[in-house]
Amino acid sequence: MGLLDGKVVIVTGAGRGIGRGEALECAAQGAAIVVAEFDPDTGESVAKEIVAAGGRAVAASGDVADADVANGLVATALAEFGRLDAVVNNAGILRDRTLAKLSDDDWDAVIRVHLRGHFLPTRAAVQHWKEAKQPGHVVHTASTSGILGNFGQSNYGAAKAGIAAFSTIVAMEGARGGITSNAIAPTALTAMTLDLMPQEFRDDREAALARGEFDFFAPENVAPLVAFLCSDASNHISGKVFGVQGDSIEIFQPFTSVAEVRNDGKRWDPEDIGARIDELWTASGITPGAENMMARMRYQILGT
Repeated sequence: MGLLDGKVVIVTGAGRGIGRGEALECAAQGAAIVVAEFDPDTGESVAKEIVAAGGRAVAASGDVADADVANGLVATALAEFGRLDAVVNNAGILRDRTLAKLSDDDWDAVIRVHLRGHFLPTRAAVQHWKEAKQPGHVVHTASTSGILGNFGQSNYGAAKAGIAAFSTIVAMEGARGGITSNAIAPTALTAMTLDLMPQEFRDDREAALARGEFDFFAPENVAPLVAFLCSDASNHISGKVFGVQGDSIEIFQPFTSVAEVRNDGKRWDPEDIGARIDELWTASGITPGAENMMARMRYQILGT
């Protein structure tokens, strides 16, 4: 018996990397998978891999930031498998530039694929579940670049921060109907990110794998938590953001007020604020200037 026996799961961006691992794991846990992938050949390959392993899957190609494509994913799930139980939003792209060098197109493309590409499949699924009076699960892919911020990724980080907020609000709106919504911030080495690593790092990793050591940053390590969040075993969990990598699962605390200064019931004079604002840093331990928030990560790839 698998954790997802009899369930149907849509996975977007399922052709490669983290999304592929999620599709394979959910299938291994018994779910039928709609493999949503922009590249039709890549998506079809993953669907065939699932079927060859004894699972059920169908490929659906197209841009999930297009409403017709997103709505079609739900229609495909219902037509092919008769139901829909979970959606995993994973599709995304990178267009990394520092802000001064970031073009309008680089900004718009990343925001569109990530934010709109999360919004449309989620809306389609939630509309179906509400009409069918059926519960469901949504798992979104945020990032530490959005939660903490990362140099050269203002477009990507803004989109990923938006996804975390979007997930929290979907959780609130879906609670009465038994619809859960959670986000993950994974850390993994995909084919794209591995190519950016120094050759020495890649050689050391290959040697470690040859020795049979655990591949901590393998993208497949993200999938078990996603499969769990797609299952009814997670019905009591919603509106949370998890970090996941290797054998580690973390929980991120939302923005929370940690200190305040008050002005004795009077409107502040701007000139008086400078004499008091340092109390916030003292009380909270927060640094007033810009800092590398990614340095706060528990697990890092070469200090990134």
